[in-house]
Amino acid sequence: MSAAVWGGLLGGLAGAGLLLVGLRIDVLRRPQLSVRVLPYLRDLPLRDQGPALRTTSTSPTSAAAGIFGPVLRSAADVVERVLGGSGSVRRRLQRAGLDRTVQDFRIEQVVWGLVGFAVTAAVTLVRALGGVGGVGSAVVFCVLGFVGGVFLRDNRLSTQVRNRERQVLTEFPTVAELLALSVAAGESPVAALDRVVRRSQGALSEDLAQVLARIRTGEPVGVAFESLARATGLPIVARFATGITVAMERGTPLADVLHAQAADVREAGRRLLIETAARKEIAMMAPVVFFVLPVTILFAFYPGVLGLRLTTP
Repeated sequence: MSAAVWGGLLGGLAGAGLLLVGLRIDVLRRPQLSVRVLPYLRDLPLRDQGPALRTTSTSPTSAAAGIFGPVLRSAADVVERVLGGSGSVRRRLQRAGLDRTVQDFRIEQVVWGLVGFAVTAAVTLVRALGGVGGVGSAVVFCVLGFVGGVFLRDNRLSTQVRNRERQVLTEFPTVAELLALSVAAGESPVAALDRVVRRSQGALSEDLAQVLARIRTGEPVGVAFESLARATGLPIVARFATGITVAMERGTPLADVLHAQAADVREAGRRLLIETAARKEIAMMAPVVFFVLPVTILFAFYPGVLGLRLTTP
């Protein structure tokens, strides 16, 4: 082939690439359905919205699911059949505040497993080039790497749940006091909840925003807080939601209930801090006994031992 033909082919490929880029840019510049519709549905809970109204995720896992969607979904179905426990996973996703389905989480587990498989395969390949290990051990290590990645993502979800619950416990006294002050100032519980949600940020504020969205869509206040009590994994937050429901149904002073619950949470936090300090005190004895004390004894007795050696005839 002559240079003119090669030049024509390369020019055609470059033109096709530029055309594809231009078409993609034109598609990206169009307003999405969520941008056009979301202002009219802003107060609805996110879990009640369809997939078209959710914010498009830009995570690597979502990109991988978009490219290798059918294969990853099939692998996720296999992981679901092997592991099971979709109810527990759904509850932990809700407690962690993650807007994902069980299928999305299983796809993430598959991606983490593939990453573990790739890392293990690279290590075994380096060992094989050095003449260490065989094919059977390499296959076993790769399978273990995949399984380890799957379980590591599950462990990461449990860690996210614990971190969010710890954040909720930290925020709870302040939010309860703000609600109590707003109610004591003469506002209704819904207006006080709206004020606190607009003025605060955090995990507990997000949960209360979902409760407020349920109330604004016509759900009774007691039913909305009962749903919060059922969804949360913290007994303190469940008692808080139940206390508000009972106070509104029976006419109990809501401000006193909120002040008492905030005081209980602060007292529980102080007890937890004292217990943690007691455990840390015992743990701190290990370096003192095994490192500081031997060095101190050595500094105290070594000069005397050296002096005895010098004065011995």
